[in-house]
Amino acid sequence: MNTQDFLSYMNSRKEEIAGSEVHLKMTELSNEAMKITVELNNSYHTPEEIKALMEKLTGREFPEGAYMFPPFYTDCGKNLKIGKNVFINSCCQFQDQGGITIGDGTLVGPKTVIATLNHHMDPSKRANLFPKPVVIGKNVWIGANVTILPGVTIGDGAIIAAGAVVNKNVEANTVVGGVPAKLIKQIETEE
Repeated sequence: MNTQDFLSYMNSRKEEIAGSEVHLKMTELSNEAMKITVELNNSYHTPEEIKALMEKLTGREFPEGAYMFPPFYTDCGKNLKIGKNVFINSCCQFQDQGGITIGDGTLVGPKTVIATLNHHMDPSKRANLFPKPVVIGKNVWIGANVTILPGVTIGDGAIIAAGAVVNKNVEANTVVGGVPAKLIKQIETEE
């Protein structure tokens, strides 16, 4: 199985069976991601070096104006799409096998966790996985220590308060916070 076939399968949201060809490819990509993130995280790198390592990790161009403060952790990298002018603060953990898209101008606070996989509820099938993408809109501000769970979409301009656990979709131009995250208020925008 090649990487594109793996991504197509994971993006289909089908159950991934433990020990299958898809699962073996996931393990291969995880090992590759560990090698690259160890290199990224264990010494100082210039912005140009960070860009090159992120391109190696994701297999995509690291967009104009995008920047990050390592350390950064992922167990895949190949299903991560980052927009222009995105900032990712330190100690973030992205589990991107199920797909993570981050829109232009988004700010991701330190220690943010984005998960895209759930395990099977049946204990006899617990190692099987269900991928669901996380889609983050443009100009979103994610505070420190936020956890975003599989299948969540966050609308443009939203703010996620520090420490929130986001388990359902967030409307555009709203502030949410808490565990689980709930609406705090609408954001007044200048038209």
